[in-house]
Amino acid sequence: MTEFNQPLSGNDLARFSGPNTFMRLPQANGLSGLDVALLGIPMDIGTSWRSGTRFGPKQIRAESAMIRPYNMATGAAPFDHLQIADIGDLAINTFSLSDTIRIITETYDAMLSNDLIPVAMGGDHTMTLPILRSIAKKHGPVALVHVDAHADVNDEMFGEKEAHGTVFRRAYEEGLLQADKVYQIGLRGTGYAATDFTEAQGWGFQIFQAHELWGRSLDQLGAEIRRDIGDRPVYITYDIDSLDPAYAPGTGTPEIGGLTTPQALQLIRALRGASIVGCDLVEVSPPYDTSGNTALTAANLIYEMLCILPGVAAS
Repeated sequence: MTEFNQPLSGNDLARFSGPNTFMRLPQANGLSGLDVALLGIPMDIGTSWRSGTRFGPKQIRAESAMIRPYNMATGAAPFDHLQIADIGDLAINTFSLSDTIRIITETYDAMLSNDLIPVAMGGDHTMTLPILRSIAKKHGPVALVHVDAHADVNDEMFGEKEAHGTVFRRAYEEGLLQADKVYQIGLRGTGYAATDFTEAQGWGFQIFQAHELWGRSLDQLGAEIRRDIGDRPVYITYDIDSLDPAYAPGTGTPEIGGLTTPQALQLIRALRGASIVGCDLVEVSPPYDTSGNTALTAANLIYEMLCILPGVAAS
């Protein structure tokens, strides 16, 4: 009988001590036997406003020590069904964005030679582009659930083609996505032109602006997206700035009028049963939230994503 890794219990060792891994899981030095690999990508050289997301993975891990293994709302117990471990942080090049992108792609290429699901903690949103390049090599063009305040479809930023605001234009151009199965949820704020959102709609992207979702449960929206995806491989990328800064101030590009934390939970939980091939949570910038609440929220959203991965049964 397989013995699955379990988070270290707070009854065995106080939560303010022990290993600095996600939920105090064992840290793995290799990938053999893993169903899910958690990793940090501590970068912020792709940001355009407030830096600090290089500290995101460390604080997300620290705040995750409070999370217990059983989901009392959904009955999911991911650590009873999947072999999950924290494999540490990527050794990115903190002086070179282009080299960091190369490192991420090569690391993911090696990881995905194993039959596992990678779940990444960021880090700025630039990291999702090299991840998708690797994901598409293994799974082909994927469906995408992109929860964010920003569409990230700029052509360039300060002359650069690869940065946190250009990710999904590059992914579309490179054929990494099934364009009519891309769902951008929580978009809002001000823009440079009326076409900021409509251009991507012309590619097939489905856009759900935040103001259309105010005061609504996202159970139904999540269920509709789940049905639309069907059995296609899907990647989930969750930018913490999708949440209103009242809930998540610790991010580089905050926008008022965002989603609430209950809406975030509803959306993720409604995606149960989808063929998820990878996830990330990005743009946590601890210097802008000394309370740690943004990282705590991020850690819980990552846990919720673990709870809906293929192979996790609910009671």
